[in-house]
Amino acid sequence: MNTRDWPIRAKLTALVIGPVTALLALWLFATTLTFGPALDLLAARTYLYDLGRPGEAAVTELQRERRLSVVQLAGDAALPALAEQRARTDRAVAELRRRVDGEALRDAADGLLDTRLDQLASALDALPAGRGFIDARKVDRAGAIGLYSGMISSAFQAFAAMANSPDTQLNREALALTALGRARELLGQTDALLAGAITAGRYAEGEHEQLVRTINNGRFLAEDAVADLPAGERTEYQRLTEGPDFVRLRALEDLLIRSPELPARFDVPGWDASQIGVWRSMRDFELRGADGLAERSVPMAVGILVRLGAAGVLGLLAIVCCVLVALRVGRSLARRLTGVRTAALEMAEHRLPDVVARLRRGEEVDVAAEAPELDHGGDEIGEVGRAFNEMRRTALQSAVDEVTLRRGLNEVFLNIARRSQGLVHRQLALLDRLERQTEDPDELAGLFQVDHLATRLRRHAEDLVILAGAAPGRGWRNPVAAVDVVRGAISEVESYDRVDVGEVQPAGVLGRAVGDVIHLLAELVENATTFSPPASRIDVTGRATPDGYAFEITDHGLGMSPPALATANRKLSRSPEFDPADSARLGHFVVARLAARHGVRVELRPGTPGGVTAVVHLPADLITEEPALGSTGPGPRGAVPDGRRMARVTRLGGGPRTRPGRPGRERGDSAVVALPAARTSSGVEPAADGDGLPRRIRRRGTVARPRPTPADAPSSRTPDEARQAMSALQAGTARGRRDGARAAEAAAGTAPSPPEPVRAPQPPTATERDA
Repeated sequence: MNTRDWPIRAKLTALVIGPVTALLALWLFATTLTFGPALDLLAARTYLYDLGRPGEAAVTELQRERRLSVVQLAGDAALPALAEQRARTDRAVAELRRRVDGEALRDAADGLLDTRLDQLASALDALPAGRGFIDARKVDRAGAIGLYSGMISSAFQAFAAMANSPDTQLNREALALTALGRARELLGQTDALLAGAITAGRYAEGEHEQLVRTINNGRFLAEDAVADLPAGERTEYQRLTEGPDFVRLRALEDLLIRSPELPARFDVPGWDASQIGVWRSMRDFELRGADGLAERSVPMAVGILVRLGAAGVLGLLAIVCCVLVALRVGRSLARRLTGVRTAALEMAEHRLPDVVARLRRGEEVDVAAEAPELDHGGDEIGEVGRAFNEMRRTALQSAVDEVTLRRGLNEVFLNIARRSQGLVHRQLALLDRLERQTEDPDELAGLFQVDHLATRLRRHAEDLVILAGAAPGRGWRNPVAAVDVVRGAISEVESYDRVDVGEVQPAGVLGRAVGDVIHLLAELVENATTFSPPASRIDVTGRATPDGYAFEITDHGLGMSPPALATANRKLSRSPEFDPADSARLGHFVVARLAARHGVRVELRPGTPGGVTAVVHLPADLITEEPALGSTGPGPRGAVPDGRRMARVTRLGGGPRTRPGRPGRERGDSAVVALPAARTSSGVEPAADGDGLPRRIRRRGTVARPRPTPADAPSSRTPDEARQAMSALQAGTARGRRDGARAAEAAAGTAPSPPEPVRAPQPPTATERDA
């Protein structure tokens, strides 16, 4: 037996109490093994008088009622004797039920007998319904015989379960007597079948075959049971079978077996007389045998109990002495070892976790005060205590060093992230200036691509800030429309051109949460594009809910298994501690922290028919009315005014689009925002018809690029040309709407406020799968 990992108290208990426990178990086993059979022997009388006698009386009355019921079914009129017999049967059954439900029999019965008693009670419950079928003649003679025979069979099964004595000879005799009772029951069935056939004047279909089987089975059971009886009882039964009733009954049975039809001159009175005589002789023989078994079991039980009492008292005295010696020897050793164990558990479960929690909160900890010396003596137990003292000081010092290292690592992350953010913001400002100054479409497209990469770099820098436990610096002063938040998130994704923006219901997101919501949505959209086929589309929608606003991002990839979804949702539902070992799931950490900062709920659900749907639910305190066009402004915390980058998605080659059949926002059915006119390679001028929409014109002085020769010209418009055309069209549309809005405000007597450019975040690379 390997006891290396046992606790100290268990080892001491095994050393001191083990032999005593083994001795006690042996004593209990011997006592139970002897006491149980003694009780079984004493219960034999209980079985006989509480189950055997009343059960045999009930079986007898049921056999008589069965015969009369068959005779009534074979005739044309009701038998008055049947009603009287039913009354006698009810009294016998009631007495049997009373004894079966009594505490004496139930306490003495084992599990098998208890089950058989319940089955007997259930079988007797069918007696009233069966009588009703017989009176209504809804059953035939065979059915009536089967009804009563089933109840009688349940009684004999209960009688057989009483043979649980520890003495095998007694059990053999009890089972032999039960088998003789079954043979007598088969004789009763034969009599009932023959009585019905005689009354009807012929056998019903199948009755003769059943009669033959019943006679043969009864003979077999009787011969087999007699072989297990003692010699004296076997001789007595042999004398009974040689009597005139047995001989005449055997001859009549042989006649019935040989004749397929009812014999014309069958000796009915002879049959009745011999059958009654044999039946009573067998019954008296069984009762005498049962009484003899009960009487013989009592002396055997008394002798067993006397021997058990002597052995039990001596064994108990030996056990008590061993226990007293063992307790006296092991008490002091167990007390000292328990003290060492308690001190170790106190440090491991309470003091050390409390010190680590205080260190993480930035509190100062005195290692010497938190790890006082413990004195446990100068023997081996004292040496263990001193070693534990040293180990405790080392553990506390290691915790201090680990928290200090983690704090320094967070500072390094934050320092690197802030520097990267500063460089990226300066790069974005420079790109913005270059984009304003560039008129060549190809160069402008290249600058937009660099702008897109810089925006993604900025998101990665913000990831470092979040990992360090700080908040990113981007922010907005005013609310931003929900559709612009979606566009800003899409613009930070590498595969933005695969994203379809569906219906985004009008709403505004408070400026203090815009940057974090854009970052959170961008991480989820990035995951959707990364873990779905390159040719598939990503659907993004937004809808108002009773308690806030919900964005849904759906991809059509392979999806995630239910365990993986459950694990991811557990991580997203709380703000976990950053674990450097889980670098492949940084997106989960970033999304969870951003969501926890504003009380946002993020949940991943299986898509239909495939893929994953990420649901981002913003609480009501972050949602307001949708702001008017051009009202979004930069934040007051030094955030770069890059809201215009929300509108730059289409500059890199198409960008997100509204899926067919889904309504867009009221101000523009496309999921893109047009570029400012100053960024396109064509000029604009107001329309002459006053519809507010500008007309694009070619700028003079623009260096014309050489046109390709007809031989080199492609057969259709290239993607770059299509992108430029769409960009110019969107730019003109947006400018026309802004000019129209200013004109309407001027006509109404209000001074329009100059629009503040808003720069939106743009996509990061897909480096991890978070959903």
